[in-house]
Amino acid sequence: MAETKKAQNKLNIELPEEIAEGIYSNLAIISNSQSEFVVDFVRLVPNVPKAKVKSRIILTPQHAKRLLRALADNVKRYEAQFGNIDEPEQPPFPPMNFNTPKAQA
Repeated sequence: MAETKKAQNKLNIELPEEIAEGIYSNLAIISNSQSEFVVDFVRLVPNVPKAKVKSRIILTPQHAKRLLRALADNVKRYEAQFGNIDEPEQPPFPPMNFNTPKAQA
């Protein structure tokens, strides 16, 4: 009976190849309404003043809270294995120039 219950609780998740590659993001903007949380993942590129949202995820408040807990748990396990993640003090908005020289043609 326990095996039957385990079989019923299995979830088959498909990961398409184009999604498996992932999308790099170095900024997340989070907003919410009463019924949902919206997380926009943005990629800032050096010396480009316009950034693009690369992915938008919309969550219910309950899923947002579960995600928060899952991220906290994963960070804790990461730091236990690899050491503390440094968090240098940052301005309220990331710098757009990345301290790289401007390209010249």
